Amino acid sequence: MATVVFYEKPGCGTNARQKLMLANAGHALEVKSLLAEPWTVARLKSFFGQTPVASWFNPAAPAVKSGAVDPAAMEAEAALALMVEQPILIRRPLVEVEGARCAGFDREPVLSLLGAGVVPPEGCSRPADGASCPDPTAATPSVQP
Repeated sequence: MATVVFYEKPGCGTNARQKLMLANAGHALEVKSLLAEPWTVARLKSFFGQTPVASWFNPAAPAVKSGAVDPAAMEAEAALALMVEQPILIRRPLVEVEGARCAGFDREPVLSLLGAGVVPPEGCSRPADGASCPDPTAATPSVQP
């Protein structure tokens, strides 16, 4: 099986399910924080291939949801520069395996890694009540045995 580099937002429930699917398919995961990675425009662009600029954005990002950022109105270079500055805008996960890269869990090489007939989870899985994912930069309370 393959070693998959998986860039996630720490604490994201959908990313957790996606990682489990890859592990259950027999793949080894190297998990990295999408938010802490030192992105460059050129490196980030390599995950998007020929997909439309609007599909590069995380539709659940607060700035996208509020309308402060309109992915449909963005040119490629401006979008990349903004994402390097604000990685929360990047569609996730970013996946790299054997030199192939993608953004999102519904594209190649992910589909081949999962196998035929598997429907990958995509999109935010937060409850409809508007509850937020945990803040990955907040301190995690210690658990006492």
